[in-house]
Amino acid sequence: MVRVGYTQGMFVDSLILALEINPLHAGIAASVGAIAGVVLGWVIHGIIMGNTIKRARSEAAQLKRAAAAEGEAAKQRIELEAEKKSRQRREAMDSEIAGARDEIRQNQARLAKREDNLDQKIDNLVKRENKIEQRDAQIQRKESELVNKTQEIEKTLTDVRTRLSEVASLTEEQAKEQLLEEVRHDTEHEATILTQRIIEEAESEARGRSREITLQAIQRYAAEHVADTTVRSIRITSDEMKGRIIGREGRNIRALERATGVDILVDDTPGVIAVSCFDPIRRAIAGEVLQKLVADGRVHPARIEEVVEQVSKEMSERILKAGRDAVIEAGIRGLHPKIVEAIGKLHFRTSYGQNVLRHSMEVAYLSQIIADQLGLNGSIARRAGFLHDIGKAMDHEMEGTHPVIGEEFARKYGEKSEAVLNAIVGHHGDVPATTPYTPIVMAADALSGARPGARRESMEMYIKRLESLEAIAMEQPNVKQAHAIQAGREVRVIVDAAKADDAQAFEIARAIAKKVEEEMTFPGEIKVTVLREVRAEAIAR
Repeated sequence: MVRVGYTQGMFVDSLILALEINPLHAGIAASVGAIAGVVLGWVIHGIIMGNTIKRARSEAAQLKRAAAAEGEAAKQRIELEAEKKSRQRREAMDSEIAGARDEIRQNQARLAKREDNLDQKIDNLVKRENKIEQRDAQIQRKESELVNKTQEIEKTLTDVRTRLSEVASLTEEQAKEQLLEEVRHDTEHEATILTQRIIEEAESEARGRSREITLQAIQRYAAEHVADTTVRSIRITSDEMKGRIIGREGRNIRALERATGVDILVDDTPGVIAVSCFDPIRRAIAGEVLQKLVADGRVHPARIEEVVEQVSKEMSERILKAGRDAVIEAGIRGLHPKIVEAIGKLHFRTSYGQNVLRHSMEVAYLSQIIADQLGLNGSIARRAGFLHDIGKAMDHEMEGTHPVIGEEFARKYGEKSEAVLNAIVGHHGDVPATTPYTPIVMAADALSGARPGARRESMEMYIKRLESLEAIAMEQPNVKQAHAIQAGREVRVIVDAAKADDAQAFEIARAIAKKVEEEMTFPGEIKVTVLREVRAEAIAR
């Protein structure tokens, strides 16, 4: 306030000096200055008060922020404490639950143990009851036997008394005759017992003798111990040649598959093309065709058909040669050429992975050895063993089992020996044996097939399924060829274009698919493709 008054006085003096007026005027000016000083003081006071209020508000805001921060911190502390207490309660509850579960498990284990003990006790009681029942049955049986023996003794005593009374009244001749009759009766009984004992000893000796004969036959005949492989891979000189074999849009490889009935497998393996087919004759033809095409270099559908026809003729000649060689090796005479040809086909057939021709040779020699040791005709046994599987050369083309097919085929082409025919039709036990050579062939067949490494059943079942698939397709009318390819996932059927139109081709495909569904069991799906092709040919001269 002093500073304000001083300022006001200085302001009035300066105003008087500035105006340089009279004292009256100076008094007025002083009054005005005093008023102005008051007003100015109030203004300055307002300014000071405003600054004070601002500072108070700023401090209030700072206090408010500090209070909010403290409140937030307190809130977080409370939440942390609440969460900690909640976690502690949860852990306590989990611990209690775990303890309860352990207690329940222990109770369950005790109950299970009690149940096991009860079951064991029940089993023991049941066993005891069975033993008691058995003992009761034995006691009853012994009692019954005692009763029967008592009755027999009484009856014997009665008979003795009767006979004594009869003897007392018999003459010497009558008594002698009666004694001889009793001795004869007792001797016949002992003879019967002796005969039975001799028969049992003979059967035991026969079993030992048959075992000895079998072992000698196996030891005397040395055969291969591993079945022939059926995998065929063709070496290709370059990827360019592989492309030629495939052809534009695959037409060459399709023509080759259609002409040979095989499945050509071309993968990323460099320099190799695989030939897949369950029929070894087709596989061999396709393999040689591929080799000739690779060596020649010309690959197109017309060339493929030409080479297939040529190789097929060569294969026929090879089959005949294999048959003749086998007949000469086995020493069989007087066979019809058709039988010799069928024998040659067996070289390309397998039974459970075993080469059928080699199997037939083994059976022939084993049958001869067994027959010789039994004192029978070894030549007949060898002939029967050699021809026993002849039906497998055409069982995939004809309906029926291979023993029946083989017997009809051999009889048709001049085989007259009933021993051989009965061995062919009865070597699987389907027909009763009428000669001793049939069981000999059966034994030799079992020996050849049972030796280690001779057969693989899974391969044979797979081949049988493919053969059944082709046989079903061939049963349809107007079908010329049927080839199962793609590991049995597809069957391609070629119909006679002159006898079947397009509508009939679709009908044949549906009929084959339906019959396959009804008669076969197979995984996944089987695609039936019916091909009807008309070719127009002309020769320019």
